[in-house]
Amino acid sequence: MRRASVVVAVTAALVLSGCGEPADPAPTASAPASPSASVVPTPTPTPTPSPSPSVPPTPEAAPTVTPSPSATQEPPPPQADGSASSLQVLVNKRRPLQPQDYVPEVVAVSISRDVDGGGEWVRPEVDAALRELDAAMRAELGEGLHVFSSYRSFARQTELYNGYVASSGQAAADRTSARPGHSEHQTGLAVDVVGTSGQCRLDVCFGGTAAGRWVAAESWRFGFVVRYPDGLQGITGYHYEPWHLRYVGTDVSVAMHERGTRTLEEHFGAGSAPDYG
Repeated sequence: MRRASVVVAVTAALVLSGCGEPADPAPTASAPASPSASVVPTPTPTPTPSPSPSVPPTPEAAPTVTPSPSATQEPPPPQADGSASSLQVLVNKRRPLQPQDYVPEVVAVSISRDVDGGGEWVRPEVDAALRELDAAMRAELGEGLHVFSSYRSFARQTELYNGYVASSGQAAADRTSARPGHSEHQTGLAVDVVGTSGQCRLDVCFGGTAAGRWVAAESWRFGFVVRYPDGLQGITGYHYEPWHLRYVGTDVSVAMHERGTRTLEEHFGAGSAPDYG
């Protein structure tokens, strides 16, 4: 016991004199064990993840597809051009030319001259189409065309219309002649034709001739339409004129032929024009 007391006393003296290193602080619960300690760590079990609920993937939005008009319905009718210079201009009793004193660029008709000896004039596009039509007609039918009326100025149409009014009255004149500013002839796109035989010139019987039947059946191939068909006066405003051809270009003439449309009013969805109302 005496020996133990001496050791305790010496140790206490050393501490009080500052000659020893301070003792390491006691480890806290979170401190790691000393490397020198012979302790085998208990492995932490890897938790088994609980299966997440089965969530179906969000489907991608289908792209919006706009169906083409032909896949669903007939496309809307084309719009008539209001300009007097357009090949697709629609002029009738309710649609005057814009401007009313329009003067087109014209050339002499090259396929024929008026059977009375006078010259005729049309727009260059019309003359080119007339040459093609005449060549095909001669090859297929053995007969060509004469043009006996074509471009008329505003002033010339005024003279003609006033003459019809003076001779037959305005009501009768309006059934057969356009008022100034409402005539297709002023556009340079309209021609009055007859077969080279001269048969039924300026008469409805032209529609029954070989030339008249060929023109009615085939002129669409060259960009023309018979502008005032039989029985459709309530739409066009004019009696049957099998001799009156209007150039509209092949885009319009082919479309009208394929759809069986007989008047420009119907093709353009512009409504009927039976009078000047």
